[in-house]
Amino acid sequence: MKVFCGRANPTTGSMEWVEEDEHYDYHQEIARSSYADMLHDKDRNVKYYEGIRAAVSRVKDRGQKALVLDIGTGTGLLSMMAVTAGADFCYAVEVFKPMAEAAVKIVEENGFSDKIKVINKHSTEVTVGPDGDMPCRANILVTELFDTELIGEGALPSYEHAHRHLVQENCEAVPHRATVYAQLVESRRMWSWNKLFPVRVQTGFGEQVIIPPPDLERCAGAPSVCDIQLNQVSPADFTVLSDVLPMFSVDFSKQVSSSAACHSRQFETLASGRAQVVLSWWDIEMDPEGKIKCTMAPFWAHSEPAELQWRDHWMQCVYFLPHEEPVVQGATLCLVAHHDDYCVWYSLQRTSPEDNERSRQMRPVCECQAHLLWNRPRFGEINDQDRTDRYTWALRTVLTPDSICLSVSDGSLLPVLAHHLGAEQVFTIESSAASHKLMKRIFKANHLEDKISIIQKRPELLTSADLGGKKVSLLLGEPFFTTSLLPWHNLYFWYVRTAVDQHLEPGAVVMPQAASLHAMVVEFKDLWRIRSPCGDCEGFDVHIMDDMIQHALDFRESKEAEPHPLWEYPCHGLSKPQQILTFDFQQRVPQQRVCAEGTMELRRPGRSHGAVLWMEYQLAPGSTISTGLLEPAEDKEDCCWNPHCKQAVYFLSPALDPKAPLGRPQTVSYAVEFNPHTGEITMEFRLTDTLEHPSLVKK
Repeated sequence: MKVFCGRANPTTGSMEWVEEDEHYDYHQEIARSSYADMLHDKDRNVKYYEGIRAAVSRVKDRGQKALVLDIGTGTGLLSMMAVTAGADFCYAVEVFKPMAEAAVKIVEENGFSDKIKVINKHSTEVTVGPDGDMPCRANILVTELFDTELIGEGALPSYEHAHRHLVQENCEAVPHRATVYAQLVESRRMWSWNKLFPVRVQTGFGEQVIIPPPDLERCAGAPSVCDIQLNQVSPADFTVLSDVLPMFSVDFSKQVSSSAACHSRQFETLASGRAQVVLSWWDIEMDPEGKIKCTMAPFWAHSEPAELQWRDHWMQCVYFLPHEEPVVQGATLCLVAHHDDYCVWYSLQRTSPEDNERSRQMRPVCECQAHLLWNRPRFGEINDQDRTDRYTWALRTVLTPDSICLSVSDGSLLPVLAHHLGAEQVFTIESSAASHKLMKRIFKANHLEDKISIIQKRPELLTSADLGGKKVSLLLGEPFFTTSLLPWHNLYFWYVRTAVDQHLEPGAVVMPQAASLHAMVVEFKDLWRIRSPCGDCEGFDVHIMDDMIQHALDFRESKEAEPHPLWEYPCHGLSKPQQILTFDFQQRVPQQRVCAEGTMELRRPGRSHGAVLWMEYQLAPGSTISTGLLEPAEDKEDCCWNPHCKQAVYFLSPALDPKAPLGRPQTVSYAVEFNPHTGEITMEFRLTDTLEHPSLVKK
């Protein structure tokens, strides 16, 4: 059955009705899930298995039957571990219907159907009694309900309900306990993801400084956690101001509360500086004695750095204090962790929370609009002074004193740069109410409200009256649009350029002048695991899950690239970077398709896990901005990626299976096509021994 879905096309900017399979959302959920990553997490799986064995043994030693409740069973792996460990029966709860159906098949395939009952419900809907889902309460509670923040997937309410209604008092729990840790640091790099810094513009009349509005300075920031691969942040990028502090623990074997709470830890500052950021992670102890521990600690806080387990489903957290505060070495302060049922946040206090009502403060909420419009990478991008200098240099080469400028990008400072560099008049289009309000405040803070005209409408609706009857001589764009997910989605700028063509004077300059799509074949250190088949996990056959993920990918995603911030995922190039397609912004969007076919020679042996794609923009002759590779890729070094942008990764399936033979160096052939009517870029990359090119199926 097909259904019609409305969606905004991020490249063309138009609203479209597209025909989708009724199960399209299910396929997307499975294809983009972390199930493969979890199954490849050897440390997690081994520790859970050890903890389950120990829990079942303790129950058996008391002469009791081992009845297990497994909440969020997924593949059924933990339930199968429990039965193998000697459990008498398991109730495996899974709310996601396709996953529950897969769990039933996996359990049957492994011969455990007589000992495991899969219940396709949310755990809060499970009933206990003669006619219920479970005849009696369980005495072992096994769960994997955690995210990077520990409680973000609703672990606390689920545990609270389970203890009240589904398990016996003082039951065994695996994991038994979780502890959240925090470390206070100063970090200009990470702080730049949360606040707008003064931006310096070098002009012919001296330096101009774009200052943030006061409400941006006062704003506590976005309420959501910033979860990253903290191991990829260099220790040179932050100064440690405190020891690692255990902030709070949750004992899962007892009644758990989802009520809001705060936990404080007094500490002595290790250095003077500015308290800005709290780095946080957690560990789980699988047994009451804490001998079986699984930790998310980054390498500098890990007891055995050499044994560090890579994982993407659990990372580390970066929290921003509401305001930076100066601290002096040796001072005694209190770091306070606050949480409600789903979120954690931090505050720094000079006195004990018992003496300070601020300890019960509410979860931070953005009141300045900037944190709603700009995500963390976008803040970092705007605060990148080198990037600003590149745009300033390019603008100088194309701007004249009589330039009439029109800027089109979401929440961009380009209009301010153009004004300071001497443009006669500057207009900027801000389509959304949020970006309009934000830019209006930024212009006012810099006394530019009468110098830069903001037009709040969609570009295709622009009229001559909006421009005061003037023709545009310089069309500007970074380009950046908040709706863009993949690198080429910012080609929306080309469609805008086409839509406003009638408002451009003859010979008008467009900046960027052109864009190009580039690709390179890479071998990932770890990221390949998220798409790699597992086959066997701790002795259990889970190929059904592999097949399910592959089927979901084959539904569409197997021939699509997906966005990843590759600065967090080390890789090295196996081919030279190659230009695939070019787009001339001086011209209107063409009517005909733009196609390219070719091969990329692999210069060194390795597993060709995928092709990375990115855009480069030619701002002006001799000035280019890359959204991907920043430096030439050396053979033995990790690639250096733009940290403010996500790159696109097209995974090559044959190379994702670690059991497949490595083979000799090959070529990767490609066929890439840009459809100007839909704005879509379709592609296929294929490992080959010959110079054959894959052909694209026309959509």
